[in-house]
Amino acid sequence: MFATALRYGAVSGAIVIAVIILGIVLSTGQGHGHAFSSQWLGYLVIIVALSMIFLAIRDYRNKKLGGVIKFLPAFGLGLLVATVAGVAYVIGWEVYLAATNYTFMETYVAQSIEAKRAAGVSAAELDAYAAQLNQIKEAYRNPLFRLPMTFAEIFPVGLLIALISAAILRNPRVLPARAQ
Repeated sequence: MFATALRYGAVSGAIVIAVIILGIVLSTGQGHGHAFSSQWLGYLVIIVALSMIFLAIRDYRNKKLGGVIKFLPAFGLGLLVATVAGVAYVIGWEVYLAATNYTFMETYVAQSIEAKRAAGVSAAELDAYAAQLNQIKEAYRNPLFRLPMTFAEIFPVGLLIALISAAILRNPRVLPARAQ
């Protein structure tokens, strides 16, 4: 079970980090409202990549268990895949941050403040917003804050997909193994 989780989780985490970093690189200098800077796009990528959880459970059920799996083992495998994907994502993000001299938050904060300024918010609102972002930026420098926050971006989505996948795939008639 662990080998299956490791294989599918690593692929899932690699997909997420590759697409998100590619998006950041492609959107550099294109402004805060560019499509690749969208949180919705980021979570869509996470959902698509974490569909590997469904595939891992189906693969394990059909190849290792003769086409039958109960809910809890399926859910456990899904959680393992989500955990591996989350750890791979955190490692990939840390490598990206180190390779770019940890400038991500500086750029993010500057673009966010500029977007608020362009939207025409009052000076008091802009100052409060900037102070809030600067607090987050300062906390982000601490790995004990940054690492769990990065993991928390992906893991809850994986938890939900694991739950749904386990509920669906406990039925042996859903995507059964093909007779050969």
